[in-house]
Amino acid sequence: MADTKRGWANAVAALPGLALCAGVTVLACLVERAETMLLGRAWLESLVLAILIGTAIRTLVRLDARFDAGIRVGAHLLLEIAVVLLGASVSARTLLSDGVGLVVGIAAVVVLALAFSYVIGRFAGLPRKMAILIACGNAICGNSAIAAVAPVIDADGKEVTAAIAFTAVLGVVVVLGLPLLVGVLSLTAVEYGVLAGLTVYAVPQVLAATASVSSASVHAGTLVKLVRVLMLGPVVLVLSLFGKGGGGRPRLSHLVPWFIVGFVVLLVLRSLGWIPQAALGPAHDVANVLTIMAMAALGLGVDVRAVLRAGGRVAAVVVVSLLGLAAASYALIRLLGL
Repeated sequence: MADTKRGWANAVAALPGLALCAGVTVLACLVERAETMLLGRAWLESLVLAILIGTAIRTLVRLDARFDAGIRVGAHLLLEIAVVLLGASVSARTLLSDGVGLVVGIAAVVVLALAFSYVIGRFAGLPRKMAILIACGNAICGNSAIAAVAPVIDADGKEVTAAIAFTAVLGVVVVLGLPLLVGVLSLTAVEYGVLAGLTVYAVPQVLAATASVSSASVHAGTLVKLVRVLMLGPVVLVLSLFGKGGGGRPRLSHLVPWFIVGFVVLLVLRSLGWIPQAALGPAHDVANVLTIMAMAALGLGVDVRAVLRAGGRVAAVVVVSLLGLAAASYALIRLLGL
């Protein structure tokens, strides 16, 4: 009974923030429609507009604390549900023909990125634990990797907060800026999806970074990112066996998030033809709306002033590490000839 009451209380507490996310979503869609009417096309799509509007509100307006719970739900749960629904639109047949080579390449890129980020961090004078946190977050899956690794190496709260603060802001910047590389690097839709899957921090953010390009980019990016996330388990295992932190073991949910399991389940069901064709369209539409709302929440949770609070050395290490990861990812794409 107490759990039920607590659940209802949490749901009610989330309503103001979710309502704000919905309002930003409506505004973003209206601006996109206005662009189309006035300019003939939408130069900034609703996904990007939702992030920009949300970030502007968070940075320029002092939001009441009652919005925080709903913003957290929007930025995490809604986008995770959208990722699960995306599995219904992806068939195992969409896996790239050079799948084995790509999987090996993804693992190699992750290992190189871990080593490169750690060396850069130590060279910049960061403490060992901080360098490990940044390396794992940058190479694997951002804040989720940081949260999983922190207890294993016995990192303190300040180190975790500093590592997360800048990756949160930079993650939004990457989502917004990465699509520009399609033309600059003359990437195909699949190549761009692979690049996004290898460089964007979180699985849900890959969806945001690729949705404005093409469905092929979304599918390739999501599948590549899932393989990259699965590297978290072996990395945490190695750290727990050979690290000197003395921390505890991470929870299974940190190593294999529930929405990845849900995505894979729907992907398998779709590949077997067990999802009715009539359900695919509505699932796609719901995923699209939830994604835009989640992008609004993501923006509402980012204060660009957090970059200054993260510290210059941390910021520099994260940026240089990300550039190194992007370079290695692009080299892999050209090596495999995708």
